[in-house]
Amino acid sequence: MKTTFALSALLAGSAAAFAPAPMQKTTTSLNYDTVDQLPGALDPIGLFDPLGFAAKADGPTLKRYREAELQHGRVGMLASVGFLVGEK
Repeated sequence: MKTTFALSALLAGSAAAFAPAPMQKTTTSLNYDTVDQLPGALDPIGLFDPLGFAAKADGPTLKRYREAELQHGRVGMLASVGFLVGEK
């Protein structure tokens, strides 16, 4: 009796793993209307842009700037790791 119950509970649990998950529309912080809604814009200061690049750029250009900034940051992190590894 216990074995039958355990086996049926196991089968029911494994069948639930393959059931389709409910689809929900998700929003991301990458959808923005103004420059102040970009990720990283803080409340008291807003968007930190000391050289004024955001004032001269439209939406796709700002997106390209942010992608380039991330890529350059990643290359910088890899370069610092390479420097430390080369110091053996």
